[in-house]
Amino acid sequence: QVHLVESGGGLVQPGGSLRLSCAASSFNLAFYAVTWFRQAPGKEREGVSCIHASDGTTVYKDDVKGRFTISKDNAKRTVYLQMNSLKREDTGVYYCALREVYHCDHYDSGINFWGKGTLVNVSS
Repeated sequence: QVHLVESGGGLVQPGGSLRLSCAASSFNLAFYAVTWFRQAPGKEREGVSCIHASDGTTVYKDDVKGRFTISKDNAKRTVYLQMNSLKREDTGVYYCALREVYHCDHYDSGINFWGKGTLVNVSS
């Protein structure tokens, strides 16, 4: 049974921080590139960040560079997204997703496994 479970979302004021977690209990993360997506209300889902399966290389969407940090702990089978200096436009449902490749090229396509998402609401 496939398990990708996101957690850590919630309500936060602009300028605040959240750390999202993605528990990937069925997967050895050393063999999968992982992407965090978000879907804002009324908008299409978009890739936000990716981490390479083996060398830890990271990629970020331009509007989150310097504010978000993706990381993972292979032993814990968990991927994280640390989000700082949050803005109202960061509001949305955040999903983690796995691809059966190592690299982050075209990280917002070719997804093999999806989680169900966690809601982030940036509001005062």
